[in-house]
Amino acid sequence: MSSAHKKVIVRRLLGDTLPGYLPLSGFVRQSASEQDRVVDLLDLSGRVQQVALSEIKYICYVRDFNLNDTATPERLSRRTFLARPRTEGLWLRLTFRGQATPASEPEQLEGLAPLDLSLLDEVIGDSGLFLIPPDIRSNTQRVYVPRSAIAELQLLAVITTPSRKKPAPGSSASSLQEDLFRALPPSTRPN
Repeated sequence: MSSAHKKVIVRRLLGDTLPGYLPLSGFVRQSASEQDRVVDLLDLSGRVQQVALSEIKYICYVRDFNLNDTATPERLSRRTFLARPRTEGLWLRLTFRGQATPASEPEQLEGLAPLDLSLLDEVIGDSGLFLIPPDIRSNTQRVYVPRSAIAELQLLAVITTPSRKKPAPGSSASSLQEDLFRALPPSTRPN
């Protein structure tokens, strides 16, 4: 197995899970019949299993498989942030399609997407997007959600790192270096 393959748990729309290995990117490809996109999952027995992208709810990149836990092996228990995230990124809320009964609310997941153009790479290809889950100390480190599994996408906030205030245009702010040399006696000033 290549070191580029990471442990994943694929959660399908039907509710079942498939443990296996996938690379970090470029794992979605067009099927031989050219009708659907597929993911080639390397299962635990070493065989490649094709899973249609339209059947996948999300793919969790995990630390451990937790095969003894049949209900939630990905251990993605906290699905929303308790407060505003501190990490830089786009704070998104996804609502999954289907499987909601009239009495229950639709299933949602919040996460942070990157602030760079890599966000658009998979979305342009009509594949999906990567999120960092709310609790990065849990078993799940990253989540890939196919576009076909998303019913609604909300941008909650753009989180950036704080920066210094820039002087207003046209203001005459002297530099620190000029102030430093004014304090020196005239005989020691540089020419």
